[in-house]
Amino acid sequence: MSGASDTAAREPLRIEDRGTHVLATLDRPEKRNAIDQDLIDALHVLCARLEAVPQTLVLRGEGGTFAAGADIAQLRERRAADAKAGINTRAFMRINALPMPVIAVLDGYALGGGAELAYAADIRVGTQTLKIGNPETGLGIIAAAGATWRLRELVGEPLAAEILLAGRILDASEALAAGLITHLHDDGEAALATAEKIAGRIAKLDPTATRASKRVLHAPREAHPQVDLDEQAILFESPEKMRRMTEFLERKQAK
Repeated sequence: MSGASDTAAREPLRIEDRGTHVLATLDRPEKRNAIDQDLIDALHVLCARLEAVPQTLVLRGEGGTFAAGADIAQLRERRAADAKAGINTRAFMRINALPMPVIAVLDGYALGGGAELAYAADIRVGTQTLKIGNPETGLGIIAAAGATWRLRELVGEPLAAEILLAGRILDASEALAAGLITHLHDDGEAALATAEKIAGRIAKLDPTATRASKRVLHAPREAHPQVDLDEQAILFESPEKMRRMTEFLERKQAK
C-alpha cells in the first residue's frame, strides 16, 4: 500500500488502553496534527467512552508536534453559524469536563486550537521544543475555543492579555515559569514517560475521591465552600474511605 493510501486510511486519533490510563495520540503528522472536523469527531467518540467508563486520559501528538492549530483550509470556509455552533469549543469543553484527570504532553507546536486543547487538560507536561500560544488575531479571528477564559485562570490576566492581544508565543522555559506546564523534559519520550508516571500515581488513588476533587477544582468560586462540604459528606460515608484509612492506621501501628 502506498504512503498516500496509508495517510488516507489512518484514523486521526490513535487510542491505546494502557491499563492505568488511556493514551490518545493525535495522528495527522503530515498536517502537524492540525485539528480538523474528523479529529473533533474522534475526540467526541473518545469522550463518550471515557464518560461511560472513566479513566485518566493522556493526550499527545505524533511526529514531534502536539497540534499546530486548527485546519486553516476548513476554518476559512466556516461562517457565522459555524462559529455559534462552537465546533472546537464544545469538544474541548467535553475534554475538560471528563470525570478523571486529563494530562497533555506538549511537544513542539501547540498553537491556536492546539493550544486551546492543551489548556483544556488538567495537567500539562512539556518538552524543550515547545512553542505555545494563540496567534488567531493574525488570521482575522479570536481564540474562541477556551483561551479567552482558561488562559487567564492558568497564567494570570497580564500574560494572558499579551498572548491573546499581541500574539505572544511562549517557549518551553517561559511556559514552565508561567506555570502553564509543570514538568519540562528534553524530548517527547521523556515527557510521555512523566505523564504516564503521573497517570500511574493517579491510578493508585481512590477514583471516587479523585473525581470529586476534579469537580470541586472546576467549581466556580461562589460555589465554595458548600461544594467542598457536599462532596466530602458523600466521601465520609464511603466504604473505600473506611478501608483506606483503616489500612493507613494499621501500617502506622505496625511501624
